[in-house]
Amino acid sequence: MTAVSSLEAARELLREFPVVDGHNDLPWALREQVRYDLDARDIATPQNAHLHTDIPRLREGGVGAQFWSVYVRSDLPDAVPSTLEQIDGVRQLIDRYPTDLRRALTAADMEAARAEGRIASLMGAEGGHSIAGSLGTLRGLYELGVRYMTLTHNDNVAWADSATDEPGVGGLSDFGREVVREMNRLGMLVDLSHVAATTMRDALDTTAAPVIFSHSSSRAVCDHPRNIPDDVLERLPANGGVAMVTFVPKFVLQAAVDWTAAADENMRAHGFHHLATTPEAMKVHRAFEEANPRPVATVATVADHLDHMREVAGIDHLGIGGDYDGTAFTPDGLSDVSGYPNLIAELLDRGWSKPDLAKLTWQNAVRVLGAAEDVARELQAQRGPSNATLEQLDG
Repeated sequence: MTAVSSLEAARELLREFPVVDGHNDLPWALREQVRYDLDARDIATPQNAHLHTDIPRLREGGVGAQFWSVYVRSDLPDAVPSTLEQIDGVRQLIDRYPTDLRRALTAADMEAARAEGRIASLMGAEGGHSIAGSLGTLRGLYELGVRYMTLTHNDNVAWADSATDEPGVGGLSDFGREVVREMNRLGMLVDLSHVAATTMRDALDTTAAPVIFSHSSSRAVCDHPRNIPDDVLERLPANGGVAMVTFVPKFVLQAAVDWTAAADENMRAHGFHHLATTPEAMKVHRAFEEANPRPVATVATVADHLDHMREVAGIDHLGIGGDYDGTAFTPDGLSDVSGYPNLIAELLDRGWSKPDLAKLTWQNAVRVLGAAEDVARELQAQRGPSNATLEQLDG
């Protein structure tokens, strides 16, 4: 196909099978920028100067369902009330734009939204710190509409190891396994993005339901701990889960991984934390970037991950999780939520079939949520809620 005809074919496919995106941090961006003031950030109008996400660009990008992340920082003591505020922020968002957004709690809700031409809006909690070691709080989040929980964010929790922290409990503790079992009983998807490979394997050993990776790519293609090792991808067919490829350059492009490591080391060498944003720290960072231009990822970079992940896990176990509004940098051609057709066009040019692309964009994600619901019905017929505590199980 020519570039134009590939893009036209991609847009046509997305009209029938729109993108289910596994992770978007718009709620946190709205919280940080305007404290959820949707008059100040009216996403019914273009917000290109401030955000990766608004309704016109979601429509242009062919998005049919979005898991809005209710992320909160893991290094603050008020994670639970902050998570509740994030949930409230998403509810305000959905209520503000009822013509375009539809609250979704189930796979059937997602299909209903597609039939109505609205964007199914679901929620995912990003990190077990959002339940503060309490299964009762986990159940509360489910009742408020949260349909997945990432077991960790960048830091360990007491019961699970993160990919970007030092080893703690060696994967999942006994309480961590109980969290997974209770999520199965509820019908809440277990999200293994951000977790250590040991945690991934322990969760797969424990879960009775399919898992997801809401925004992770292939570790074989780009060696970053946030990505998924092949031995874990190989287990997805037996589990039924879905790995949703992310677009973050420092997770998908090896040159960007190496550049980031060098930039971080340069900050430390100058006496700053690598995430410091003081004027003095930013001056050091700008000087480094001027001397060492930042490597640029492209649509092809992301497609390389999908090619490899399809080979290892199979087409039935792939999805998309861009991480928009949760990253400062994006690949060329995927600069915001309007860019998904460019990725689909690239995959068409690589020989991906339309049935396979329909699985990638829509069908796999809807199937996995429906499968979690089926498992939950079975488990709820067998047992009630778990009242186990962290202290009881882990000492």
